[in-house]
Amino acid sequence: MFLLNELYLPKNAVARNRKNPFYEKVQIEDIGAEGKALARVGNMVVFTQLVVPGDVVDLQVNKKRKKYQEAFVVKVHEYSPDRVEAFCKHFGICGGCKWQFLPYERQLFYKQKQVEDQLRRIGKLDLPEANLILGSKKNVFYRNKLEFTFSNKRWLSEYEIKSGDRIENSNALGFHVPGLFDKVINIEKCWLQPSPSNEIRNFIYQYALEHGLDFFDIKEKRGFLRTLIVRTSSIGETMIIVSFFKEDKIQRTQLLSAIQKEFPEIKSLLYVINQKGNDTINDQQIEIFNGRGFIWEEMEGLRFKIGPKSFYQTNPEQAYSLYKVAREFAGLTGNEIVYDLYTGTGTIALFIAREVKRVVGIEYVPEAIEDAKENAQVNGIENASFYSGDIKTVLNEHFFNKNGNPDVIITDPPRAGMDAEVVKKILDIKPSRIVYVSCNPATQARDLALLSVSYKIEKIQPVDMFPHTHHVENVVLMRLSDGEGKVD
Repeated sequence: MFLLNELYLPKNAVARNRKNPFYEKVQIEDIGAEGKALARVGNMVVFTQLVVPGDVVDLQVNKKRKKYQEAFVVKVHEYSPDRVEAFCKHFGICGGCKWQFLPYERQLFYKQKQVEDQLRRIGKLDLPEANLILGSKKNVFYRNKLEFTFSNKRWLSEYEIKSGDRIENSNALGFHVPGLFDKVINIEKCWLQPSPSNEIRNFIYQYALEHGLDFFDIKEKRGFLRTLIVRTSSIGETMIIVSFFKEDKIQRTQLLSAIQKEFPEIKSLLYVINQKGNDTINDQQIEIFNGRGFIWEEMEGLRFKIGPKSFYQTNPEQAYSLYKVAREFAGLTGNEIVYDLYTGTGTIALFIAREVKRVVGIEYVPEAIEDAKENAQVNGIENASFYSGDIKTVLNEHFFNKNGNPDVIITDPPRAGMDAEVVKKILDIKPSRIVYVSCNPATQARDLALLSVSYKIEKIQPVDMFPHTHHVENVVLMRLSDGEGKVD
């Protein structure tokens, strides 16, 4: 059983702090926003992490607000019967998979509850009964993309620090410790991405140690090896992108050649020299070392070309479930003009294209639109058009004259939700149906409330894309109210 006293606590955490309240033997009651566990002490709500409803704990408050407090766990007196053993040795230190200690069916329960609570509390909406959340068939090894960081400042366990032993190896290839930007956990096995992700990462790490390659110093901005991105596809293709902070052609070539030799199945072996202050590579020139500059993904007979900068849903099998829900909610007959807002690389637009008269995708990232156009061509889809630009300015009279007024709008915005001007445009256009796909039910609730002046919610379908996290996707169907325009 995973014990809470093994967790990494904040540097300034102490067992008792006389300036802030200390609560003894408090029972955790529920899970609230952003996956935080909550307890009630008198009239005060106290949020904490890495515990589950039913745990009885001592809490040290470290943040006080008018209506709530935040605290960390000092001691566990009793474990909840719902608790299960965490399967990852890095649990509690790594910032990912924070719900490992909850059985998967309980994770789904709290995600369903989160969706319904936020739609009611934030949106204050009149809701139909939500469909039962669609769980992921895979709850380990489900991701198709991970980014790892090289660091010469490895996170040290409490045992290593207290032992007093000389640290022989301070290098790491893994994930950042939450709250400590320059500390990286050396990951031995990650349960998120299928093979050969772990094998490739571990090989590169050992090679770098054996050949004395410099790991990146995140604070001082120096070193050689910076980041590693591994992309896989459901049809077994792999892309590797190694990011170097500086060019050293001999060492770079030797490392990449060793990767190629050890893993000849890699379809796309790429590299980038990134000397910026941050790790992002979307604005960098990415070079091909071996193979092609992309990998293929497939879904329901469609082929998608995935480049190093392409966006594609990170749980591809569950993305298929999500897209099928969106298509079903759209109620397509083959005669509709559909606008796909925030289309990304056009995956939803292309997924529904064969069942509509015409689909129009709009996205503010020009590179994503180029990917969408190329994917349409690859799949022989001629009734899909894609445009880049700010949606609220793209949607104008000239655009409607060229593309027609939409019968259905599908919108899949980022976590921040839709811009208020985009909502206003939709209310002006008055499509018969709106299918709203969201990765953040809180901002979705806000937007649905704005749309509710003309639309009524008919269906709600939560979808779990990210097992062992609090994140949840939600799909809502809204239909134009009577008297507001044409309704099918």
